[in-house]
Amino acid sequence: MFVNVKKLLVEKASISKKPGVNSDGLKASDVDPHLVFHYGIPLGCCMFAYDSIQKILAISTTDGRIKLFGKDNSQALLESDDTVPSKFLEFVQNQGILLNVNLKNHIEVWDLERRLLSHVHVFKEEITSFTVMQAGPYMYVGDSEGNIKVFKIEQEVCHVMQMKYTIPFSASHGNPTEVLADRAVISILPQPTAESKRILIIFKDGFMTLWEIRECKSILVTGGSMFQSVHNEAKHVTSACWVCPFGSKVAVGYDNGEVLIWSVPTSKQSEIGIQNTPFCKLILGFKSEKTPIASLKWAYADAKATRLYVMGASDVASTSLLQVILLNEHTETRTIKLGLHLSEPCLDMMITLSTTEQSKVKQDLLLLIGKSGNMYMYDDCSIEKYLLQCQSRSPPSLPKKVMVKMPFVDSSITIAKLITENPYALSSDEDYILVVKDIPSLVPLETKSKDGGHSNTYQFSGFGNIKNLYITGHSDGAINFWDISCHFPIPILSLKQQSEDDFSLSGIPVTALYFDGNSRIIISGDQSGTVRFFKFKPEPYTAENSFISFQGSTKKRNNHIQGVKVIKVNGSVLSLAICQNTRHVAIGNDHGDVSLVDTEGLNIIFQSHIASDISPGIISMQFKTCSLQNFEKNVLVVATKDSSVLAFDSDSGNMLSASMVQPKKPSRALFMHILDWQDIAVRGANLSTGSPIEEGIQKQSFILVCSEKAAYVYSLTHTIQGVKKVHYKKKFHSTSCCWASTFYTASDVGLMLLFTSGKVEIRSLPELSLFKETSIRGFRYSAPKPNSLSDSLMCSSNSGDVVMVNGDQEFFILSVLLQRETFRNLDFISRVYRKDLMLTQEVPASGATVQKEKKKGLFGSVLKDITGSKKHAPEMETEDTKESIEELSTIFSTANFPCEVENKDNQAVDEDEIDLNIDDIDLDDPGEKPKEQNILATLNKHKLKFQAFTAGKLKQMKVKNEKPITKEEQQQDEKSSAVDQIKKKYGFSLQGIKCS
Repeated sequence: MFVNVKKLLVEKASISKKPGVNSDGLKASDVDPHLVFHYGIPLGCCMFAYDSIQKILAISTTDGRIKLFGKDNSQALLESDDTVPSKFLEFVQNQGILLNVNLKNHIEVWDLERRLLSHVHVFKEEITSFTVMQAGPYMYVGDSEGNIKVFKIEQEVCHVMQMKYTIPFSASHGNPTEVLADRAVISILPQPTAESKRILIIFKDGFMTLWEIRECKSILVTGGSMFQSVHNEAKHVTSACWVCPFGSKVAVGYDNGEVLIWSVPTSKQSEIGIQNTPFCKLILGFKSEKTPIASLKWAYADAKATRLYVMGASDVASTSLLQVILLNEHTETRTIKLGLHLSEPCLDMMITLSTTEQSKVKQDLLLLIGKSGNMYMYDDCSIEKYLLQCQSRSPPSLPKKVMVKMPFVDSSITIAKLITENPYALSSDEDYILVVKDIPSLVPLETKSKDGGHSNTYQFSGFGNIKNLYITGHSDGAINFWDISCHFPIPILSLKQQSEDDFSLSGIPVTALYFDGNSRIIISGDQSGTVRFFKFKPEPYTAENSFISFQGSTKKRNNHIQGVKVIKVNGSVLSLAICQNTRHVAIGNDHGDVSLVDTEGLNIIFQSHIASDISPGIISMQFKTCSLQNFEKNVLVVATKDSSVLAFDSDSGNMLSASMVQPKKPSRALFMHILDWQDIAVRGANLSTGSPIEEGIQKQSFILVCSEKAAYVYSLTHTIQGVKKVHYKKKFHSTSCCWASTFYTASDVGLMLLFTSGKVEIRSLPELSLFKETSIRGFRYSAPKPNSLSDSLMCSSNSGDVVMVNGDQEFFILSVLLQRETFRNLDFISRVYRKDLMLTQEVPASGATVQKEKKKGLFGSVLKDITGSKKHAPEMETEDTKESIEELSTIFSTANFPCEVENKDNQAVDEDEIDLNIDDIDLDDPGEKPKEQNILATLNKHKLKFQAFTAGKLKQMKVKNEKPITKEEQQQDEKSSAVDQIKKKYGFSLQGIKCS
C-alpha cells in the first residue's frame, strides 16, 4: 500500500528549545507507516483473470495494483512498481504464478505463494496479444509488427525466459505487404485439443493463420483483405475466442460491430487452403451503431445451452453494450439473445466456473467491471435458464445484477470509531478462522454444500473479548459493530437508530458517535438533530440472545440493549464529547450551537450559540480541567469549521473570553485536540511497561488545530484567555489536507496527516517536525458536497492504527508505529494460493464431456463436433500431454528462423563469403552420399540457414508426386544458385527462405 517511502530524519538540534519540547520523546525511528490489510474491491478496477482450479480471482487496477480473492474468504493485495494499468492478465493454472503485462510492455511474474513480484521482463516492442498455454509452461507474445515470440515459464524460480523459436510476420501472414499499422497480432489461440501442435493467429487486418508448430508453416489462411475486398468494407479485428471445445470454430469481433464465426481445421490431415467466407454472421445490433466488439467470452454448458458473451466498447453508456447469445439448433432461424442493462459501459468481463464432479451444485458467475471501476455480478445459471426458457409460456424473470460491495452493509458508512488494544481479549485464532470461513464472500468463487459448513452465526459474548473494535454509523440510521482483531471485518452486532416509543426516526444518516466501553454506553447523533443514548446489558451475554446471522434478514438487533434515551437538538449533530467526572455530554451541531446535557435526566444544562461569518459548525469539543489564577476550572474547548477555537466554563456555560483564537486566513478545520503531557504519561503507563516521561520535566498544555491549509499549535492557557499566540505552525503548500489525528506511544504523542493526493505525513508534537512521509496507492478522496457526506472516511485509535474507507466496497487497515502487533497475525487470511491443494477434475470452459444428443441447424456442425458425429465431425487428434510438452521443449529451444533474427539485429550475411566458398561443396559426387549431420555442419559453416529444424537435425519435407532428377533437370539446376541446388537435392522447400 505504501510506496516510495522517504525516511526523513529531522535534526531536532536545529530547532530552538521552546517550552514543551521533549528531545527524548517520539523519534523518526519509532515510526513505520505500513499497510496491515486491504479488504474489499479496490477502486479503479480494469481487468480480470481467473484460476479455475485454485479458485483465485485476480483484479488489476489502473494504478498498478492487483487484488486477489481466494477460497474461504482469503484476500491479498499485490503492488507493482509501475503505477500503470494492465494490458493482459493471466494465471498459469494451478501453479501459483500470475502474469501481468502492463502499459509499459513489461511482463511481470508474480509468486502467489510468497505474494511478491519475482521477475520483470522488459519487452522491447509493443505487446498486442498475450496467451498462456493451459497444458504447458509456455506463452506466446504477439507484437504490433506482426511477430510472435515464445517464452518459457520457469516455475521453480518464477521467471520467464525467451525461447529461440519465433513466428515472424513474413512467414505467418498471408499478405506480407500489408502496412505496418494493420499487421499487429490481436489474438493467439492454441487449438484446445492440440495445444502443442497448432495455434490460430489472428491479425488486426483480419487475416487468420493456423500455424503448425512442428512443421513451422501455415496450413490455413483466411479472412483479411481478400474477404474485405469482396464486401468493400475495411474493418479491423478487436477480439476473438473459440466457440467449440475442439477448436473447429472461432468467433471474431471487429471494430465495425460485426461478429463472424469462421471454420478452422482440427487435424494436420485437413486440406491446406485459403477460404474467404465465414461460417456465419451473428446479427446483434452492434454494427448499426459501429460499436467495436471489445471482448468475446464463450461458456460451454451442453449442446443446447452453450453461450457467447459479447461486450461492446463505447465511451457512452448504452443498454445494449453487453449481450448473451444462445448458440443452439434454433440459431438458424432466430438468434436467442439477452441484453444485460448496465448504467455504464464495461471494461472487462469474466465467467467463473465453480461446478465440479464432486459437487453438482452450480454457482457460476458473470463478473463485470464498469467504467467507474465498480464491480457487478450476475448469476450465470440464471442467464442460462432465461435463454433456454424465454420463449416458453412461462418465461423466468430477468437475471438481476448485484453490485459487489462489503457484505452486511445495506447503506454507506457516514461516521466511524476505532478502539484497539483491549488487554482482556481472549478469543483464539482458531475461533476467528472458523468465523471468517463462514462469512459470505464478496465474490463467491466456490460452491458450498447446503448441508455442510458451519452455523453461519457468530456468538457475541460482549465487548470485553474483542481486541480491536470498529463501530460504523450509516446513512440509513444503522450502527454496526465489527471485530477486526484478525484484520478481517467480522460483524458482531447491529443497532437501529430508533427509540422504544418512536419508530419513525430511522433512515436518517448517523453523523456523530461516542462509545464508552467502561460504562457500556454508546451515544449517536444524526442529521435531524436526534441524539440517542444506548445502554447495553451487563456482560457476558447468553447464547440465546447473542448472535448475528450472516444471512442479513434474520439478524437480531436490539436484544443486547438495556434501554434507549432520546434528546432532540437543532440542526445536524457534528460532534459529541463526554466529561468523565460529571458524566455530562456536550453536543455540537452545524449551526454553531453547543448544548450541555445531563445523561441521567437528559436535561439541557446550558445552550450557547457561536456566531461565525464563514462556517459556524462545531467540528470538535473536548473537556479539560486546568488551573486558572490558582483555581481549578472545568472548561469545554470548542473548535468550529472556520478553524476558530474558544473555551466555555462547563459548569456555568459562560464563554471564558470575549474573543476567539483563529488564523488570519481561515480554512475548513478538520481536527482539534488538547495536548497534555500529564495525560500522555498516564497513557504511556498503560501502553508500555517501560517508564513514562521523567517527573522532572514540566510541560505545558497545548491545543492542536489542523485545517485543510495548515496546522497550528496554541497554548491552552492563552486560548482560554482569548490570546492568539501561535507557538508552532506548518503550512501545507502542495495539496490540501483532508484528515488529521494524533497517536500515542509510551512517552510521547505524534501527528498523522492525510492529504487529498494520498500523501501521508507523520510529524512530531508540539513542534510539528516531519518524521516520515509516504503515499497511499488507491486512496481517492471524495470531498463532501453541500448537504451530503463524503465517501472517504478515516478514523484512528490512540495507538496509531487507522481504518480508511473508500465508498462501500473497500477499506484499508494501516499502522503507523514500528513493530506493532495490534492485529492478529493470521496468515490464513492472506493465503489465496494453496500449494497442497489436491487436483480435482474441473469442467473447463473450452472442453467438456461429450454430449450424446445430436442437434441440427446453423450451428449443427459445431454441436456435432461436440457430439462426435461421424458424418460431420472433423477428424480429431489425440496427444500425450507429457510427451508433447517434451517435444515442444526441443522445438522451442531451436532457432527456426535464424535469418529473421539476424535481420532484426542488423546482422547481415556476408554474401561475398558465400560466393567465394559455395563452390567448395561437391553437389554431383556419384560416390558415397554425405551423412545428414555432415551436411548440416557444412551448411552452418557457410551460413546457409534453413527453415525446418527438429532436435538439431534437418527435417525432410515430403513433396507430392516426387520424381527422379533427370539429366535435363540437372543441367537446368546447375544454372541456378548453389543454395537452391542444395535445397532441392535434399528435399527442402524453397518457399519463404531468404537471407539478406
